[in-house]
Amino acid sequence: MDTLSYLPVQPGVCMEEHFFSLDDILLSHERLPICTQVTFPRLGFLEKSSDSSDIPEGTKMEFPLWLSKGLYEQNKGMLSVELPKVYREGWRTVFNADPTVVDLHKLGPYYYGLGSQMLHFDSPENTEIAQTLLQTFIGRFRRTMDSSQNAYNEDTSALVDRLDCIEKVLFRSGQLGLNSFQSWEKGHASQLTASSLVLNYRKRKMADVQS
Repeated sequence: MDTLSYLPVQPGVCMEEHFFSLDDILLSHERLPICTQVTFPRLGFLEKSSDSSDIPEGTKMEFPLWLSKGLYEQNKGMLSVELPKVYREGWRTVFNADPTVVDLHKLGPYYYGLGSQMLHFDSPENTEIAQTLLQTFIGRFRRTMDSSQNAYNEDTSALVDRLDCIEKVLFRSGQLGLNSFQSWEKGHASQLTASSLVLNYRKRKMADVQS
């Protein structure tokens, strides 16, 4: 049986990142278009196109998600966050029409995760964004799982390359379940063994009897 040096933590679809998930760490560094509503003193070095030592009010630039979210939660008047194009009305129309034709990885490998994080920022479109995220996931879920069950020992790289990171986890889970079932059918399944907890209990009980 293959062993890992660490136990992977899967990404989560929620408004809070999972600190121990590598995917969520990468997600937190996704860059968002923002516009400053106040002057940021002594931070001009963040804006490479400016020679000023400060970031003046009204500057349009990009901040990583973790910084945008932190500043916005501290004071909503510090900056405004613009919706990434994939969450705007034009793309929402495409997703609502047929979400299965969209290459989510090309548009952004963290479509569901970043979309959930965007709900932190007060936007009149938040309800529509949340609804599109849900319907897109539902619309693509069955096809993702069907594909994982019908691709036994086949090259699935072309299919997987179009999936969001959450969908890739689901796809791998489906394939793992299929491979385990195929092994069981062929009689290759591992023999059931007692857990170490039960074995240690039996040893202690035997030692008590002998003493």
